[in-house]
Amino acid sequence: MIRKMDDFMTKQALNLEYSITGLGEPILIMHGGHSSCTEEWGYRELTSRGYSVITPSRPGYGKTSKELGANMITACEAYLELLDDLKITQVHVIAISAGGPSGIHFASRYPRRVRSLTLQSAVTHDWLTPGDRIYRVSQILFRPPIEKYVWQMTRFVNHLFPDYLFGKLLSSFSKLQPREVWPQISGNDKEQFKRMIDRQRSGHGFMIDLTQTSHVRRSDLSAIRCPTLIMHSVNDASVLVEHAYYAQHHIPNAKLSLLDIWGHLIWIGKGSAEMQHQLLEFLDMVGQVYICT
Repeated sequence: MIRKMDDFMTKQALNLEYSITGLGEPILIMHGGHSSCTEEWGYRELTSRGYSVITPSRPGYGKTSKELGANMITACEAYLELLDDLKITQVHVIAISAGGPSGIHFASRYPRRVRSLTLQSAVTHDWLTPGDRIYRVSQILFRPPIEKYVWQMTRFVNHLFPDYLFGKLLSSFSKLQPREVWPQISGNDKEQFKRMIDRQRSGHGFMIDLTQTSHVRRSDLSAIRCPTLIMHSVNDASVLVEHAYYAQHHIPNAKLSLLDIWGHLIWIGKGSAEMQHQLLEFLDMVGQVYICT
């Protein structure tokens, strides 16, 4: 894949890092937690189909200013400024995991700029709260500057004992038992997982995510008017499938695709090819309708 990376200065003189991969009809990716504009999940399939993938590093991730994470409105205004600078009038939006609230807010706030919305394993309402053990642990492990050393150690283990690390992290991604997951994972899947770990950092971004994932209101969901596809694994342990049901209930005419995939990372493992097929079919259908109208 050919990826162009650049920085954009917003009207507030804040930095927004972004990447563009491929040529064609534009897709705006709201990446998940611990990620950035270097994300790769599903990109090859999208660019091979003739789509261009635009990925801003969300506030606090990569080189994007953490100040853009003051609230969802500030962040969404920055994404809009970027699209204006690139002279892009409409985009498909794909929002992944903790990037779900960003995609929901952008689609509800700028309906004329969004051709379609796809939520993949996405957070759609209250997620981790101060009462949750994972929230409290995350406040320790993923807070700057500690997160830098946590990821260094994780990558060290990842290179020496990748299967061990994958096995240790299974329960955070899947509700299935390890003996049920391993037969669904190929050598290529494990290589993609290893590459994911190598590119992950939390920066200030994950702390911002923890405060903002609870900012999605029912009115934000009900204001979405574009065609919407919700894709979620029934075995997801990171973001429970209830988030998908919630979004379907409140987004008008949203289509729900429940996936029998091993867990949160729906881009790898048995069933991931069918997921990609459904996504591309949805995007192509929306594009054909747009051309006809």
